[in-house]
Amino acid sequence: MTHTKATIAVTKPSMTKGYAIALIATTLWATTGILISYLLTHYTIAPLTLACWRDVIVSSVLAVILAAVRPSLLRIRRQDIPFFAAYGFFGVAVFNALWVYSVDFNGATLAVVLVYTGPAFVAIVAHWLFHEPITRFKVLAIVLSLVGCVLVTGAYDLTLLRLNPLGVLCGVGVGVGFAFYSIFGKLSASRYSPWAATVYSFGFGAFFLLLTQRPVQLVSMGNAPLGWLTLFVLGAGPTLGGYALYTVSLGYLPVSVASLVATLEPVFTAFMAFFLLGERLSAIQLVGSLLILFGVLTLRREE
Repeated sequence: MTHTKATIAVTKPSMTKGYAIALIATTLWATTGILISYLLTHYTIAPLTLACWRDVIVSSVLAVILAAVRPSLLRIRRQDIPFFAAYGFFGVAVFNALWVYSVDFNGATLAVVLVYTGPAFVAIVAHWLFHEPITRFKVLAIVLSLVGCVLVTGAYDLTLLRLNPLGVLCGVGVGVGFAFYSIFGKLSASRYSPWAATVYSFGFGAFFLLLTQRPVQLVSMGNAPLGWLTLFVLGAGPTLGGYALYTVSLGYLPVSVASLVATLEPVFTAFMAFFLLGERLSAIQLVGSLLILFGVLTLRREE
């Protein structure tokens, strides 16, 4: 697939639509943390195995739906297969694997913060690849979002952090992986449906992650119908919907803007945990949430 620029016309109505789609995607992503936590806490399944199953479910469910509804969307050119293989490897498989190890090395708190170094990498690459300007509003939004993530997740409390060089490297790698997913999604937007891009990127991602699994690992939950049902809902619901809709939003928004909207995920997760799990929101978390929200609104102000 040969691309040098993303040549998608951007108008104010289409950008408003893009913001709405990206917000819906981010809301769906926010529910995945709750479901993943439930599965890892109540069932015998390794994080990397869970990530593998998520990719398998996303690609297979969406492929079946498209085959039934619009099979023409599943057709891709043979010369574009290496592109989607790279998309699946770097943007899906490596991203998911590094996320697992980042949580293991750094703990969930720092891991979440390091994920959202991604928008900074996205802005830099998008400037070079798509000629998207790095404006003072974008820089301000990146800083506000990162500081907000620190406050929402409690990463300012050094007693919660487990810093080590390999862990930090993995965490920053997750941010780079998110950037890869965003950039590849933008590159595919001018030629293929975002639904097709999701099928093939997650299909290749599942293939590469399956190479890391033994058969006994894939069925480690054993006879647990509720666990398997939860896993299927996780993959076919918020994971599929979140990633697919985020890819759709890349057809309407600059990739650097879409990635910044996604930084609202920890805010949504915190509020869902408050309403669904009864977890308390501290004043600092509320301040962090407002900073992230203000960062996103800064982008709209620039529009």
